[in-house]
Amino acid sequence: MAHRNTFDLSREETSPFAQAQAISTQTTLGMVQHAVDNNQALLAFQPIVQSPSPQNVAFYEGLIRIQNDTGRIIPAKDFITQVEERELGRQIDCLALEMGLRTLMRVPDIRLSINMSARSIGYGKWLDILGRALKQSPHIGERLILEITESSAMTVPELVVNFMRDLHKRGINFALDDFGAGHTSFRYLKEFQFDILKIDAQFIRNVATDTDNQVLTQALISIAEHFEMYTVAEAVETKQASDWLSAAGVSFQQGYYFAAPSISPPWSVQSATNAAL
Repeated sequence: MAHRNTFDLSREETSPFAQAQAISTQTTLGMVQHAVDNNQALLAFQPIVQSPSPQNVAFYEGLIRIQNDTGRIIPAKDFITQVEERELGRQIDCLALEMGLRTLMRVPDIRLSINMSARSIGYGKWLDILGRALKQSPHIGERLILEITESSAMTVPELVVNFMRDLHKRGINFALDDFGAGHTSFRYLKEFQFDILKIDAQFIRNVATDTDNQVLTQALISIAEHFEMYTVAEAVETKQASDWLSAAGVSFQQGYYFAAPSISPPWSVQSATNAAL
């Protein structure tokens, strides 16, 4: 009797769970595309504070929020990875930049960071949005910080280096986001010339008690200092973590311990109060 191969690799079957997951992903992407096409997006603002003086806000991060037809927020974790290599990701970057620049023009006394993918560097519409804003308000670049994740920057490092060199001349600063989560080549870290290094949340959680995270965080601070970069500790959630980070020499801190991202930032609340007086 011929041996019957129990594992027949000639026919691939997708599990019901995988099929349901794929359908869910496509449904979510469809909702996100519809929202982007109809400008159903807004920015939530989270302060980044000075370590020695947390009552002083150094700048705000503008975090894009995509809404469905009912006005509910579509969680970024449900789509952000899938859109990275799609044009939809470039369109989201355009929306974030446009809203961020509009905020900077409306509120002249703040600095604001906006996230972008390195893949948007060559995207014509994104470049046009930035170019028009700089032409209209040449000094607005001095209050704009562009955040690029470590993993994104390493997809096209040479392009990122040239892009940063050009925009530094316009006064724009750059932050390397989620540092430590990817695989940065130290050769490129030297050539990038980022102004700010944001230490990934995985090293900040439990940093007040986790000796491994303490050693790693101190190493990242040392790297930033060597390359003359400011540091931001992400996801600071307790006073103990904040105190340890301040003592370790972190420049700035960001997290729920200080404030959650809000679509009603201090300046909008102040404007509403003034209007009511």
